[in-house]
Amino acid sequence: MDRLINQIVKRTLWFMAFGIVVISSAVRAELVVEVTKGSDEAQSIAVVPFSWSGPGRLSTDIARVVSADLHRSGQFKPIARDKMLSRPSTQDQVFFRDWRVLGTEFVVIGRVEKSAKGVYQVEFELLDVLQGKVVKRGSAAGKKLRAMSHYISDVVYEYLTGIKGAFSTHLVYVTMEWQKDNKQLFKLHHTDADGFNDVVIFTDAEPILSPSWAPNGRDITYVSFEGTRPGIYIQNTLTGKRQKITGFPGLNSAPSFSPDSRKLAMVLSKDGNPEIYTMDLSSGRLTRLTRYYGIDTEPSWSPDGQSIIFTSNRGGSPQIYRVQLASLKVERLTFEGNYNARPSITPDGRFLVMVHRRDGVFNIAVQDLVRGSFDVLTETTLDESPSVAPNGVMVIYATQRQGKGVLEAVSMDKRVKVRLPSSKGHVREPAWSPFLY
Repeated sequence: MDRLINQIVKRTLWFMAFGIVVISSAVRAELVVEVTKGSDEAQSIAVVPFSWSGPGRLSTDIARVVSADLHRSGQFKPIARDKMLSRPSTQDQVFFRDWRVLGTEFVVIGRVEKSAKGVYQVEFELLDVLQGKVVKRGSAAGKKLRAMSHYISDVVYEYLTGIKGAFSTHLVYVTMEWQKDNKQLFKLHHTDADGFNDVVIFTDAEPILSPSWAPNGRDITYVSFEGTRPGIYIQNTLTGKRQKITGFPGLNSAPSFSPDSRKLAMVLSKDGNPEIYTMDLSSGRLTRLTRYYGIDTEPSWSPDGQSIIFTSNRGGSPQIYRVQLASLKVERLTFEGNYNARPSITPDGRFLVMVHRRDGVFNIAVQDLVRGSFDVLTETTLDESPSVAPNGVMVIYATQRQGKGVLEAVSMDKRVKVRLPSSKGHVREPAWSPFLY
């Protein structure tokens, strides 16, 4: 077994060695969001508690969710509620001098009502304190207050940054726990981007690896070792319906949906060496893309669907390559150092994100495919499984802190860092969903 396979196996065994105790919940957050580094240019913003015309209290504090979302981005500094001099809910109640005294740049206000059919209606405004006027209005309707809150966060974030917000997106990740009989139990989790609404969508005594999303934001594909050999599965995150796609002898690994959802890229060793294949999901027809005596693995599609990037040791050490689907021409993309793996490209097609080894330490790195520049984003150790947010701003990845597996996120410019430790144990294999609307 050559060096690349040894490294892949070691990463898997290292993950499996952790003892984890995880209790799933469909309400609270299993992932605790901690902003460890924010932008030096973070904007001051106040999200005032929304007024509510109904009886009792709302089950979700919309303003608190919006404030937490904006804070988690690292680009905003929300004003604490106990510092607010007033709590307006309509434009005519806003006294801009109150907010200027606090050094607040923007204010979000809103109102919540509920119809006879049980549908919540939310109206909100974003106000520019310096200009002294409303700069953005919006509304949302539905029965899920947290989802509506994330939508408001997306609207505010996009208006103030010019970048589409990703607060309404979802995550999947894997945990493992030891049972009383000293056997392992693996769980595949589905959560909101802020860690709330955590639901375990699949559980098995064998490893679950490499989850990734379909462009529709509902289906995921992953590798499960249930049965006698690893197989590739597709599962609907909403209904739980599962379908086994492959179960060939040897490796069945690293599945990835094409941008049009019609194909899966994957690694199969049924013909000998691990090679990159694509499968037409309507017909089941396989197309072999690589032919090399070494190891080709970890395929990921380019945003235009015209090529696939992958990891290979064909140059003597793990590096990242690209194969054009039309011509099957292969080109090497990375040359920095002697280990680059687990590649993915940002949605705009410009940046290549990867696991990079430097001085024996595994970090997350990014390469500009236009300018050719290369930069290491993280400072932790044993970093793995990077997944890029659909707006291309943040990268979530798995790492280790004080012997505990955690998820962390870092912005592409390194100015923002976020830690998402599980409240119950170690986590691995994160995957960030596409935009859901």
